[in-house]
Amino acid sequence: MNYLPSDFDRHGLLRLPPAFWGILLLQARNWVLLLLAGASRSEGGTLLALFYPDRSLFLVGLIPGVPAVLAFLLTGRRQVFPRLWYCWRWVLIATQLVIIALQLLALNGFSALSGPGVALLTGDVFALWLLLFQQRVRDCFSHELL
Repeated sequence: MNYLPSDFDRHGLLRLPPAFWGILLLQARNWVLLLLAGASRSEGGTLLALFYPDRSLFLVGLIPGVPAVLAFLLTGRRQVFPRLWYCWRWVLIATQLVIIALQLLALNGFSALSGPGVALLTGDVFALWLLLFQQRVRDCFSHELL
């Protein structure tokens, strides 16, 4: 592992790469949409209806985002819960697999492929690849660096 001293935070932990934050935002996309809808108050229902005409699909989409929301909370306390943090990478990988499976089911259910659906599926596959193979992300969850 070749990291500079500036790659570590004040607790001596390897800083999380920007790609990791992107993965969390991608996994928690329904939660982000919920926050945007809540912030826009009067336009919130219209915003949700634009992305999710069927509200039940939106509510189901919130469930796979829970591990990402918990990861947001856990990142600031990873020195306090090192074993939980070490395992959380595998939770995020399992969640990403579930999200990809849901995306494939959703794309299979429609006769025409949509651009945003394919883009989200591509982003989800790339996020899975990052969680599995990017060295910096793997090192952030490593026992040796905790």
